[in-house]
Amino acid sequence: MTLSPLHHAIGVFDSGVGGLTVLQALRRRLPHRDFVYLGDTARVPYGRKPPEMVIEFATGIADFLCGFGVEGLVVACNTASAVALPALVERAPVPVWGVIDPGVEAATRVTHSGSVGVIGTKGTIGSGAYQRRLEARGLRPWSQACPMLVHVVEEGLAESPEAELLVRQYLSGRPEIDTLILGCTHYPLLRPVIQRAVGESVTLVDSAEVTAETVSANFERPPRVIELGRVTHFVTGDPLAFAHTAAVIGGVDGEIIPLPVAELAGETTRR
Repeated sequence: MTLSPLHHAIGVFDSGVGGLTVLQALRRRLPHRDFVYLGDTARVPYGRKPPEMVIEFATGIADFLCGFGVEGLVVACNTASAVALPALVERAPVPVWGVIDPGVEAATRVTHSGSVGVIGTKGTIGSGAYQRRLEARGLRPWSQACPMLVHVVEEGLAESPEAELLVRQYLSGRPEIDTLILGCTHYPLLRPVIQRAVGESVTLVDSAEVTAETVSANFERPPRVIELGRVTHFVTGDPLAFAHTAAVIGGVDGEIIPLPVAELAGETTRR
């Protein structure tokens, strides 16, 4: 599969549409670059799958995206970042960034008390990836899985009474914290609701924004942007369903190309 020539492209992937929040943050900081986004919607969610399977999915996707000559790879998925990042860093011929380490780094910078919370999917929280990194920095982590929040966002209910009720229920048992990491790429859409639940004294760390900050620091910006970069989306599931759900998150700017899962597996994509 070929695309028209790409201009300083960066590859981004997620198990679904949540990674679009990372893509949008990246485009705000690197507007002159092209992006190739892959949403593996045929195999979502990753969080319920064995780590070995997630690693296999992630390496196949990385091979596919690197085949387009991208200059960097962003794993815009907390589950894949938690379990597959070391394998991707070793395998890929370009720099690779996940969404977990930037979030931990940002939380370390802003916390005053050392008590940091993190919320995410069952897979991300169950992996302990955030908790281990926070503890390694001498911080006291508190974590909470919030499995229903992704569905709330994708149904367009981010500002609904249902979202308010769920968020308050999930966060009701928290200890005294001064920082909360939004450990799922869907959660930035719930930021106002979450902020109301925890109060203004708690700083929210948006994994999408801090990841984009980290990635963009590694690429030079031109003196001035003459032409905006473009985005190509590959989707392993139904493109119409992807576009519909993506519209809730902020829409899709660029072509959507269906991609059979078979093209991400086996020797055809191995480098």
